[in-house]
Amino acid sequence: METPKARVHAPVLVDEVVGLLDPRPGKLFLDATVGTGGHAEALLARGAQVVGVDQDPQALALAQDRLAPFGEQATLVRGNFRDLPTLLAPLRLPPLDGILFDLGVSSLQLASPERGFSFSADGPLDMRMDPDAPTTAADLVNHLPERELARILLEYGEERYARRIARAIVRARPLRTTEELAALVARLYPPGRHRIHPATRTFQALRIAVNDELAALEEALPGSRALLRPGGVLAVIAFHSLEDRIVKRFLREESLAGRLEVLTKKPVVPTAEEISRNPRARSAKLRAGRVPEVGSP
Repeated sequence: METPKARVHAPVLVDEVVGLLDPRPGKLFLDATVGTGGHAEALLARGAQVVGVDQDPQALALAQDRLAPFGEQATLVRGNFRDLPTLLAPLRLPPLDGILFDLGVSSLQLASPERGFSFSADGPLDMRMDPDAPTTAADLVNHLPERELARILLEYGEERYARRIARAIVRARPLRTTEELAALVARLYPPGRHRIHPATRTFQALRIAVNDELAALEEALPGSRALLRPGGVLAVIAFHSLEDRIVKRFLREESLAGRLEVLTKKPVVPTAEEISRNPRARSAKLRAGRVPEVGSP
């Protein structure tokens, strides 16, 4: 039987994140998507203090175990990063030296069939990062109008067969499991070999919709920048074009307004060696900006 430790999420671009944030004793960082603590561990190991936020209690429990050796250097808080100012207010933190967002679904979530994120193992159509959230993927699949389903698949999954899939879903209702949905989508694709599983974009779109991920990111970025001290760095790892587009646009607008200096003219991507060790890293893109120092031109 797989143990929780065997399912700990492997963080991506760790060396690159460390290089941008420059952790050392006396510095304070926020890991806004702490997950099971991989990036936080790398920052703590270099003497920094870290506050970790995540909405997934299962991940936070693993992070607490992983980061326990660092004692009071690490503080963990449950919540959605769109609410950072409210979540952090009770801690009365000084301005931060850096903030990290590692977006998307984690290996832990994908490896848990009961969470319903993956089409690789049968489970309920759930997909909630926060298991206390009110809306599941089954709610969307079984109750949304066909036109709204098609919009979600097209907009969030960039799915070329969005209308066809939405029509088939409505006709097949009720759908209860990941296996049922994946099989339905696969039947709608033309025969032949496909670069990715036919259900990949459908599952991505539903997950984004269930967790309101893009709106949460757009809300979180301005608030997070306001938490940084002069010289503080905001770093974001995105895994698909929709997230990366939001981050790129935010950094450009903040740069034009003089509130951030863009540190990554092009996104930082994993090396071939990292991708061979951790295939999940292949689509990661890291972008970062720094708050100008007081008195800088």
